[in-house]
Amino acid sequence: MTSHELADNPTTELDARYSSALQPRPGARDAAPTEWAEALREMAGAEIFWVSTVRPDGHLHVTPLIAVWHGEALHFCTGRDEQKARNLAHDPHCALTTGGNALTQGLDLVVEGRAERVTDPAALEEVSAAFEAKYGEHITSPEGTFHGLGEGLRDGRDLVFAVAPTTAYGFGRNDGVYTHTRWTFNAGERP
Repeated sequence: MTSHELADNPTTELDARYSSALQPRPGARDAAPTEWAEALREMAGAEIFWVSTVRPDGHLHVTPLIAVWHGEALHFCTGRDEQKARNLAHDPHCALTTGGNALTQGLDLVVEGRAERVTDPAALEEVSAAFEAKYGEHITSPEGTFHGLGEGLRDGRDLVFAVAPTTAYGFGRNDGVYTHTRWTFNAGERP
């Protein structure tokens, strides 16, 4: 199986221990794992993600950022001197999360993997275009929050990282029916 097939068709399993399948609630017996395609749709619509990296002293660093799913990986960017860039230079393992804060609705997602720096000019162009398409005027308009980011990604002022998931988790909430889905992309490697 190729890496593209792994990204498109991960192994999917419902962890009943942390899902409503074992709880006596209406609809709980029908709890099913979330399809990876739904997780991809959620990531496409999510505007804010949180990245967790490990500092050289072993302490965690967590910060919000913007990200796009492109090809077979979740991509994010950072300044060269930012803490997350320094952390990733020391240890590329990280997790990106997104979701909502409602107790009974939504889907929270966690993508775990290794952050690999993107340096190929053609790939940087594609990722920059993906950021611009997703975030629109926030990046392309002079009044936008991240105006000039596309150029910064293309010319290397800002670093771009790709995280091809090794494992991802989905925590669904649908009117009190909870699901805990695990997607495994490459059983031979763990972050």
